[in-house]
Amino acid sequence: MDRPPHHRPQGFCNPHSLDRHGSAGLASFLWEWARNRPAGRPPEVQRPDLSFLRGNRSVATATWLGHASFLVQLDGLNILTDPHLSPRASPLGFAGPERLIAPAIDLPNLPPIDAVLLSHDHYDHLDAPTLRALAESHEPAVIAPLGHATLLAELGCRRVTELDWWACHKRRGVSVTAVPVQHFSGRGLGDRNRRLWAGFVLEADGRKVFFAGDTGYSPDFAEIGRRFGPIDLSLIPIGAYAPRDFMRPVHVDPEEAVKIHQDVGSRLSLAMHWGTFRLTTEPLDEPPQRLRAALAAAHIDDSTFRVVDPGETVYW
Repeated sequence: MDRPPHHRPQGFCNPHSLDRHGSAGLASFLWEWARNRPAGRPPEVQRPDLSFLRGNRSVATATWLGHASFLVQLDGLNILTDPHLSPRASPLGFAGPERLIAPAIDLPNLPPIDAVLLSHDHYDHLDAPTLRALAESHEPAVIAPLGHATLLAELGCRRVTELDWWACHKRRGVSVTAVPVQHFSGRGLGDRNRRLWAGFVLEADGRKVFFAGDTGYSPDFAEIGRRFGPIDLSLIPIGAYAPRDFMRPVHVDPEEAVKIHQDVGSRLSLAMHWGTFRLTTEPLDEPPQRLRAALAAAHIDDSTFRVVDPGETVYW
């Protein structure tokens, strides 16, 4: 049987990229990141209506908790994307990117969580303390790309489903499909690209949600649009893109985020992956400004690709 083009003997790869985001430019990037103080201001956190969110079982909503973490409510389910509620995006409690804004909803105030969509294993997306606490208090089903089951079991996650790209998991009328995005994986020095990365398309109650996870721009989004479009709600990254020559293979900029919005036929997109951690060198508040300019240049109404505040709930 032929091996899928994104599979390698000891891991995975990006079919549309030469994977130039490697060690060659890492040292200069880290030096630039470390010597520059963060410019710009992070977004202000709103206070969500916790009583509504805890009791809601009928209204489709999405609430941005910060970074790539959304609480999506659909078809009576509470779903978290890449839940990260810890003070740092780092394996170390005393170093690494520090959280600049508080989580819009902390762990004790979350509604009962039914499922978690986990895009990949990087520390700003797979947060061990958050997942451990969720497993203990909520026991959610966790859907992740190939290669994550052992790590998640170590964190106490008992119900884990691994998916390859284009594979689908169905249960009780809800369908989750892992879709290809362009990124990489690794939590240490010896496990680069041993675990797969992915976005997800969630279908339930006659609606479709696309969670892009973490990604560079590639032809994959046009294919997602062909297979699933139009998408009712898309959660698309807009930040962590500078310096561009180093970040382009793995992180879209706001202009490319607009292309994703168009490629998948999104009726409504919400911006994420900006303003929570200083992961790269662009000013903290630049991504929303560039997104609005890119939407105007593409003659797209900015009400269809919104920049929301952390804690803001969108009804869709």
